[in-house]
Amino acid sequence: MSKVAVVTDSTAYLPPDLVEKYNITVTPLELIWGDETFHDGVDILPDEFYRRLATSKIMPTTSQVAAQPMKVTFEKLLAEGSSILGIFISSHLSGTVNSAVQAREMLPKAADKITIVDSKSTAMAMGFHVLAVARAAQEGASLAECEKLAEKSKQHTGVYFVVDSLEFLHRGGRIGGAQTLLGLALKIKPVLELRDGRIESVEKVRTKHKALERMIALVSHQVEGKTPVRLSAFHANAEAEARAVLEAAAAKLNPVETILTSVSPVIGTHTGPGTVSLAYMAGM
Repeated sequence: MSKVAVVTDSTAYLPPDLVEKYNITVTPLELIWGDETFHDGVDILPDEFYRRLATSKIMPTTSQVAAQPMKVTFEKLLAEGSSILGIFISSHLSGTVNSAVQAREMLPKAADKITIVDSKSTAMAMGFHVLAVARAAQEGASLAECEKLAEKSKQHTGVYFVVDSLEFLHRGGRIGGAQTLLGLALKIKPVLELRDGRIESVEKVRTKHKALERMIALVSHQVEGKTPVRLSAFHANAEAEARAVLEAAAAKLNPVETILTSVSPVIGTHTGPGTVSLAYMAGM
């Protein structure tokens, strides 16, 4: 029986030690900045990205992982004798899942060894799916078992986030224009949720402090009565706030695992600096 290699994309922004520990393969999305193209989390890291964003007159754009480099990744893992379970950013946010499907179609003789899952999520909400599957794969789970676990994970994870400004989401087409303009006019701090792969507004709060408190309360409600609980706070150039959120949530929810990380430059392009998020996995 072949081992299962777990592949994801750079928007998960899993901490490097976990990527190494569980032998996870990460395919980078692209950041396009004027005439330059960067591989997300490889050629450009969050600190450099936010320093440049603060003074740049040109705003970056993003692009999915293309089918050809995805195919090269699959070929390498297949040559090592692995089956492949790919878990990728929500198809409502990126075409990366489609690229993975195209890459599999380019390898018809190995198609039965490659399973693609749309996480309907991103960042560490997706990261928890990836970790659950990678841990199972290390323990000898089959490709079918890994797929089942990846699908089950969707029902046990979620993510809320608070942005400093809706401008970046609006610019990237990730949230409705009318809602964005209303938010900018009132200078509110909305609590947003990634729901079924799409960004939805949950509540409108006047201050960021109150929005972060509300985010913790919403996560607490979602995980109530479920064990074990895993939490991750992640941020776009707002580490102190994210750390405080994680510590406050952990004090209430007694998680078995906590992860503090940054959002990748590709995600930061769409959320903007100052974003703080809280993701959870509970009950599995």
